[in-house]
Amino acid sequence: MKIVSSIKKHNATACLIGTAIVACLTFTYAGESQGMRNIVPPVAKTVPKIDTIHDDILVDNYFWLKQRNDPEVLEYLKAENAYTMAKMKHTEAFQQKLYKEMLSRIKETDLSVPEKRDDYYYYKRTEQSKQYPIYCRKKGDLDAKEEILLNQNTLAENYDYLEIGAFKISPDHNFLAYSVDTSGSERFTLFIKDLKTGELYHEQISNTGYSIAWASDNRNLFYTTLDNAKRPYKLHRHVLGNNSTDDILVYHELDDLFWLDIVRSKSGKYLFMDIGSHTTTEVYYLDTSTPKDSFSLFYPRKQDIEYYLKHHENSFFILTNEKAKNFKLIQTPENDPAKLNWTDVISHRDSVKIEGFDVFKDFIVLSERKNGLEQISIINIADSTTHYVDFPEPTYTFWFGKNKDYNSELLRFTYMSLVTPKSVFDYNMLTRERDLKKQYEVLGRYDPDTYESQRIFALAPDSTWVPISMVYKKGMVMDGKNPLFLTGYGAYGSSFDPYFSSNRLSLLNRGFIYAIAHIRGGGEMGKYWHEQGKMLNKINTFTDFIACAEYLIEQSYTSKEKFVISGGSAGGLLIGAVANMKPNLFNIIIADVPFVDLINTMLDPSLPLTVLEYEEWGNPNNEEYYRYMRSYSPYDNVTAQDYPHILITAGLNDTRVMYWEAAKWAAKLRALKTNENLLLLKTNMGTGHLGASGRYDFLKDIAFEYAFILDKLDLKD
Repeated sequence: MKIVSSIKKHNATACLIGTAIVACLTFTYAGESQGMRNIVPPVAKTVPKIDTIHDDILVDNYFWLKQRNDPEVLEYLKAENAYTMAKMKHTEAFQQKLYKEMLSRIKETDLSVPEKRDDYYYYKRTEQSKQYPIYCRKKGDLDAKEEILLNQNTLAENYDYLEIGAFKISPDHNFLAYSVDTSGSERFTLFIKDLKTGELYHEQISNTGYSIAWASDNRNLFYTTLDNAKRPYKLHRHVLGNNSTDDILVYHELDDLFWLDIVRSKSGKYLFMDIGSHTTTEVYYLDTSTPKDSFSLFYPRKQDIEYYLKHHENSFFILTNEKAKNFKLIQTPENDPAKLNWTDVISHRDSVKIEGFDVFKDFIVLSERKNGLEQISIINIADSTTHYVDFPEPTYTFWFGKNKDYNSELLRFTYMSLVTPKSVFDYNMLTRERDLKKQYEVLGRYDPDTYESQRIFALAPDSTWVPISMVYKKGMVMDGKNPLFLTGYGAYGSSFDPYFSSNRLSLLNRGFIYAIAHIRGGGEMGKYWHEQGKMLNKINTFTDFIACAEYLIEQSYTSKEKFVISGGSAGGLLIGAVANMKPNLFNIIIADVPFVDLINTMLDPSLPLTVLEYEEWGNPNNEEYYRYMRSYSPYDNVTAQDYPHILITAGLNDTRVMYWEAAKWAAKLRALKTNENLLLLKTNMGTGHLGASGRYDFLKDIAFEYAFILDKLDLKD
């Protein structure tokens, strides 16, 4: 599922019947000397929960695994982990080799490209053997004395997990507001640090979301809090030094479909309170110099209409999809922004989607997508001329830096491709010159010229051409004998763009082809691409992926015996559905924090994300949507058939995809699958949806998954 939060309650009658009919936690490990045949997987007991939904009988034998605080559930998860470790014990040395291999490519002591804000340069750096970054700045120039703002390693000393949520410097650069999550639940505690003294203020504000924003007085701080479903639903104003119990409630969003965000305009003049669902947005704005005033509504929400606001001099620029499926850019005067004053700057184009934009004093920067590829368009406001930034490769991705300097002529962006490492550029929008500030090193003599990337297309059953991005070693013979790793996502209109990973070299150097299927449900080919893979069109996501896989086999890139597929979160929904539909097409499946229990989750509005997700999958309380969703829900469609080797991962504290989705799916697969292929469930008992927070722990998780794949393909070396 996606990165947001919320949900409602299904009131159909549910009853528990029967008793446990299979013993729970059957697990023995006889040790290496007696061989692997004595390692027996844990068997989850079945306690049927029966619901009647739209005259359909839903039987959920593993509903009891939702009881997170039940000792029996925790013991079951631990037993699954023990079984996983036992079955992977013979790969431990190989895992360590892979870990060291990947670590050897990383410059452990490194520095981000400093970002200039007023008279300060802000940056992060890492140190060898330290899990987390250190946040720093220098005043005046880069030769000045370093000031450490926050050392995440120090914060994490007593925790197995620590994530920084918000990190905002006050306008006068004297205060830092930051938030911390130590469980993976994505509920943050907000702290405020005096950067002059190094001391923390006494207030600690719990249950906050990711977004915070300072007013211009450097005293008033706005932040969001979460409801029981982890939805950012309230905006508060805090005065520095006051007790948080005195904080003012600024806004309360009552509609469970919508969440809140608070941002400060680049110009510094306004705060924008962004309210949004998956299909509809609304913006309120407030002058940062008058934080005690009320926010003003810019334009009332209308179903299926999105708009996004930025301030520029005496105007607002608006990006909207109103009568413009691929979005258009509009300008309106600041002192009278009524719709009758809106004028088009960039009209709607059928072949080009505007995905985002930024404003500088003299330039407007657009992030566009044409034919599935991203491009940067720059408008010179003075003369209204437009030009594009050139990119040299057939498949690539980029993203903008923070670009906090409103008056700058420099646009910072990061570029990478399947073969080009992360590269940070400053692009002069006036002279059109680019300056490579840093290309992150890949140690060990990495040579991009020894690898080849390409973009091909597979034909879906409805005659739609689906892009596939690929990378592999140059000179590879396409004879059907190559191992191939295919991944995809296909949800929320999110594009899965080609990115560089030095870790991936551990597969490529062992003869793998790595491929991304840009399937419908994502946004790679515009808004239409998303709409054709959501709601009552969701099946297209799965048939697109299958078409890509079959095409790769037909063209002799690989074979069924050498085929690995992987997906996480909503990509796990993809992988789970495909596993049921075409289990004989693949040899190995990796499913990370997979969203597979679609019907049960979407019938429980008390869970994070459920209500918000109605606009992506549909509301199963509506019979038409229920029956359609039921037809592909991975957990509900597990049947007695052969399945590939499967590795499933979960996080006990995950609030986006609850751990029990993976646990229930694994239990049902184990009970019904008809072959002896390996099925493993690995639950991290101290993290959430994002996995390990430390960079070394993260590498160990990747090494584990790679070892599983390479072991099953007999490619260990």
